[in-house]
Amino acid sequence: MPDISLTTLVFLCLAAAAAGWIDAVVGGGGLLLLPALLLGLPHVQAAQILGTNKAVAIVGTSGAAVTYVRKAPVQVRSAVRIGLAALAGSMGGAFFAAGISSDVLRPVIMVVLLGVAAFVMLRPDFGTVADAGKGPVTRARTVTAIVLVGGGIGFYDGLFGPGTGTFLVLALTAVLHLDLVTASATAKIVNVCTNGGALAMFAYQGTVMWQLAALMAVFNLAGGMFGARMALRKGSEFVRGVLLVVVFSLVAKLAFDQWTA
Repeated sequence: MPDISLTTLVFLCLAAAAAGWIDAVVGGGGLLLLPALLLGLPHVQAAQILGTNKAVAIVGTSGAAVTYVRKAPVQVRSAVRIGLAALAGSMGGAFFAAGISSDVLRPVIMVVLLGVAAFVMLRPDFGTVADAGKGPVTRARTVTAIVLVGGGIGFYDGLFGPGTGTFLVLALTAVLHLDLVTASATAKIVNVCTNGGALAMFAYQGTVMWQLAALMAVFNLAGGMFGARMALRKGSEFVRGVLLVVVFSLVAKLAFDQWTA
């Protein structure tokens, strides 16, 4: 672990807690955690930042997943099948991460996110219980969820990362007709798999700062479990509001990165 001042260490731990809360409610904790690591450790290689981020995130996501499974309706069977595809996808993405420029991906992701925000705002019932009951979940939809949601978003998570949880929630809501709380719960199980696959590859490449990750993971776990309980208590409308804030924040962050690149 590099030499880190106490002030920087406290800053990183608080950022990890906040990221865990955001990730548990609607996903997108990497929006906060990755910039915090880059800001706090400016001389550390990007690969080590990405690897350490995954080691921290998987702990908080796992804690949130356990909380949701115990207290919310979760389609465990679907989540596991999608999660296995996501595991393979994220390992593939992490393998190719070193050879892909994030500058190429940012504009595409910004356009997609803006489209997502417009869709959610123009459909006030999106992700509510009433909306979730529309249409049967056919075999074709299940296969689409496994291939597109699992493999596709899993690959993205290993390759780039920020906003993965948000994409998972939106995709599960749209494809499987879940309400936002159930989608958030199911997404946590899938996200554990994407983080696990990417972390395995980063660990194999030796790009994880384990001591720092272990300390930050404690705070990320606390934030994740607290966020999951709050989402369960406040329901889909609360999750929808947080979702829009995270989407616009992610667009702003990506736009800033593109502008300053």
